[in-house]
Parts: sequence; C-alpha cells; structure tokens
Amino acid sequence: MYLLSDILGRPAADIDTPALVIDLDAMERNLARMAAFAAQHGVKLRPHAKMHKSAALAKLQMAHGAVGVCVQKTAEAEALAALGVSNIYISNEVVSPFKLKRVAALARELEALGGQLAIAVDSPEGLWRLAQAMHGQHCIVRVFIELDVGHGRCGLAPGVAAVPLAAEIARHAALKFGGLQAYHGRAQHFRTVVERREGIALVIAHVEATKEALQAAGFEVPLVTGAGTGTFALEAASGVYGELQAGSYLFMDRDYADNEADPAQPVFEHALFVKSQVMSVSASHAVVDAGHKSHAIDSGLPAVHGLALDYSNGGDEHGIVRGAVLPALGDTVWLIPGHCDPTVNLHDHLLGVRGGLQHGTVEQIIKVDARGALT
Repeated sequence: MYLLSDILGRPAADIDTPALVIDLDAMERNLARMAAFAAQHGVKLRPHAKMHKSAALAKLQMAHGAVGVCVQKTAEAEALAALGVSNIYISNEVVSPFKLKRVAALARELEALGGQLAIAVDSPEGLWRLAQAMHGQHCIVRVFIELDVGHGRCGLAPGVAAVPLAAEIARHAALKFGGLQAYHGRAQHFRTVVERREGIALVIAHVEATKEALQAAGFEVPLVTGAGTGTFALEAASGVYGELQAGSYLFMDRDYADNEADPAQPVFEHALFVKSQVMSVSASHAVVDAGHKSHAIDSGLPAVHGLALDYSNGGDEHGIVRGAVLPALGDTVWLIPGHCDPTVNLHDHLLGVRGGLQHGTVEQIIKVDARGALT
C-alpha cells in the first residue's frame, strides 16, 4: 500500500504519479517578491486563498506581511478558520439564510480569536438578509459594497447606487462599512500591457465616481480592495486602492504566464506542477498518466516544463505529448497547469519539494484543507 507519509525526505524522483507538486524555492521567491512590492507601494496584501485552499499556506502568507486572506465560499472560510486563520474576507455575496447563519457563527468565532470577518454585498435584499442573521450576535462583520467595474458578474452599478447600501449598513450595530470591493477578473487575462492598462483605467474611474457619490452623501470610504495577479501594479499605483487581492502569483499558472509581462510588476516563477510519467510511446506521440482529472482545463491545457513538447488532451487519465524528440517509456514529464485554482481543488495534498524538481527532496506534505468547499 502506498502511504503518502513515506515520501517525506525522499527524492522528488520517487513521487508516484500523477501528483501535484510545489517547487518550494520558487514559491518562496514569489512570496517574497509580492510582499516586498506591497511594502514598497504602501498597500495592504490580502491574497486569495481560494487559489491554494490551504491553512498552512494562508498562514505563511500572513507571516510574510499579508493582513489576511480572501475566500469566495463560506465553507472555505470555515475550513481555514478551523485551523487558525483568523482574518478572512468572503469577497462574494452570501444570500442563503442557512449559509448566513454559518457566516454569523464564523464572525463570532473569528472575533473570539482576535480576528475578524468581512463579506461583500451588492443588493439591498442581500444586505437585509445579512443584517437579520447578524442581529443580536454581539460581534461585528465588516461589509464591502461590491461594484461591477467591468467583469459583468456580481456587483452594483458604479456611482450613486452604493449610497443607499452604505446608509443601511450604518443602521445596524453588527455591521460596519468596510469600503468598496472592485475587482475586474477578466482584465487579469487581457494579454497585452496596453489592454490591461486601459481596462484598469476604466475600473479606477468607476471607483472614483462611487467614492465621490458616497462622500457627497456623508460616507467616507475606508478602503478600496481588489486587483489580481494580472493587474495589481496598476491598482497599487492608482492612489485609489489600499489593498490587493492577488493570489495566483504564489504558484503562477500557464495562463498568467501567457500575459505580456508588465515591467512595473515583479517577475514570478512557475511553482506548481503536475508530475506525470510516460506510460506508452508510439512513433508519433507519447502518453503520460495525467489527464484532465489531475489538472483543470478551463483556461486551456497545461504546458510541458523544460521539454520541447506539446500537450494535448487524451481524456480523463491520459495526456498526449508530441515533439521532435519524444520521451521514453517511464520518463517523468512535468506539467504546468493552465489554471492553478481549480487544479488544486482536484487534489487532497500538495507535495513540497526543496532543491528543484530534478534533484530535490520532498520536504512538506501540504493538505488542501478546503478542497471541495463549495457551499
């Protein structure tokens, strides 16, 4: 029987396949570069833990200067809080009465730990439901008004629509106006620097119009939060944003690497890999044992690391690689996932390797604590 614990201290070559592997050295360089950027630009960092879903990695980010983490689901927040992550922002709307009872309980739990819970709202009805759930709880949840700044997903229209929500927040003792949630997810993957700059310029105009409307009505905006790995330097330079929510920088998937590099941003390295093994070879191609059950394909197929090979989809359990020189039966092929977040959610554990993928050793087994936390 294969026991995961047996791999600790063993060479990376001994990791059974397919497996999700972190290059710890690369990840720590990414961690340090983002922390230094935030400190240099005087902005807070609240990385998205929905990317790694790990309490250990959330705590590592907070130990390196992050003020807390974001999540998108109540269950993600609960999983991380249960393991001691005490400052959590659910940067999403929660409207189910059952879930809101869980939100209220989580707010009490985090406040008892000396931390805090925040949540986003984008409608009067959603805010009323939150207020009802928090009534009589003797704790406070910070509330961010979410704006649709171009993504076309959740959020109020920018401008005066935020004023009634801010007024309603002020009526409830258990709610505190935290500021504005302004995240443009699609802009993270605009391929050119010019496209991203133009996209975020519109975002900033929307945020400024909303701040002006709120200030005219007597409401100061304590914080504007948002940004992602594709654009965070633009939000940081705006003078409008006080907090960055970038998350993928820690692992840096293939899709983000396809963006034209912005010289204003640090360079991040690939740190997340699927280790696979060649299981069949023919004259035209080789087959590896990592199909799309081991990596997400919503942002495209993985890239092959370090070899002149193209990966194509072979189904659930197989990947097809082609190139002028094919790997041999039994060879290792390292894959760079197209999208790190849903790839991580396919695995129970991450294996942390120190000293490089080729010659390093397995130093850590990191549990994906919030795997499948969808509610």
